[in-house]
Amino acid sequence: MKDTAKHQGLRNQLVSTLQQKGITDLRVLDAIKKIPRHLFLNSSFEDYAYQDKAFPIGAGQTISQPYTVAFQSQLLEIKKDHKVLEIGTGSGYQTAVLCLMGAKVYSIERQNELFKQTSALLPKLGIRPKHLTFGDGYKGLPTYGPFDSIIVTAGAPIIPKPLMAQLKIGGRLVIPLGEDVQVMTLLIRKNETQFEKHELGEFRFVPLLEDKN
Repeated sequence: MKDTAKHQGLRNQLVSTLQQKGITDLRVLDAIKKIPRHLFLNSSFEDYAYQDKAFPIGAGQTISQPYTVAFQSQLLEIKKDHKVLEIGTGSGYQTAVLCLMGAKVYSIERQNELFKQTSALLPKLGIRPKHLTFGDGYKGLPTYGPFDSIIVTAGAPIIPKPLMAQLKIGGRLVIPLGEDVQVMTLLIRKNETQFEKHELGEFRFVPLLEDKN
């Protein structure tokens, strides 16, 4: 599991690209500068790991393009020790970014194959989320809530009500909404019943799967 000076140089270039695209949160940029994204990908993609592109990671899922990871992370406005719920652990790359930003990350993955891979990989990289679980992201993790922030890393047709219920007042929920193309949506919880909604441009994600059992 090598991380070389060449890899670091490519990450520095990636950070410059993200800054040019409008990412300004220094903790997001610092995390992306430090995390060896090539180790989250199949080795056949290593030469492309620091391009601003999404790649397949198995089980019909993808590792999001770095700009999408940075954009969602920036929207969360994470403070140190914030409790963050992540729906869709995937490769673990987004998880790693949140951890390096100082968040206490609770993450759910629907694909058992990816859950096992990522649970093994993150500790090897010195990245320790508070809790990783295999389960249904639509339900969230009520046992561990409420959360300062919630991030959904797959396209959802609706905002799952359990996630809204598990968000603290003042908390921020970032979710890509839609079927074929998604609109990045930010919900800010104002009080027990009211949420402020912002729509922030189109993105493409794999679908958020619901456990039908």
